[in-house]
Amino acid sequence: MIEQDHARRVILREHGGGDDGVAPGFIAAMVRAALDGGYHVIVEGILHTGQYGAHLRALLAEHPGPTACFYLDVTFDETVRRHLRREESIPVGPETMRSWYTARDLLGVPGEVLIPEDMNFEDVVTTILHTSGLAQAMPSAPCPTRCARCAEKAETA
Repeated sequence: MIEQDHARRVILREHGGGDDGVAPGFIAAMVRAALDGGYHVIVEGILHTGQYGAHLRALLAEHPGPTACFYLDVTFDETVRRHLRREESIPVGPETMRSWYTARDLLGVPGEVLIPEDMNFEDVVTTILHTSGLAQAMPSAPCPTRCARCAEKAETA
């Protein structure tokens, strides 16, 4: 799981919002490295199409395996309500959040799935797992094939 907010705010210490940010390319590089390493990858976050769209479309087009794209379609009021309930909400008010909010900021790729705001958490997870194919996929942990320590543990188990 690659979390846009963590990569941008914590690792890079970027505030976001500008066209000169490093985060979109950095996140794309993280995704490519994980995919090249044989991992299943989920990219999560508010990935504004203006800043992240080209990178995300390239990742989807380049990846030879299955891909899936989901958009959580929530109103501004619901966005504020969910933000206020977060364990680690950032200290911003609704007026600041409104300047960040973009309704229906879709990527516009084939098969993009809209998840409505009234869908409960369990149904969202089930939808993502089954639509993406991850529900049937074997866990992807290639470390035992690369790491001598993990390979040794696998042999003794």
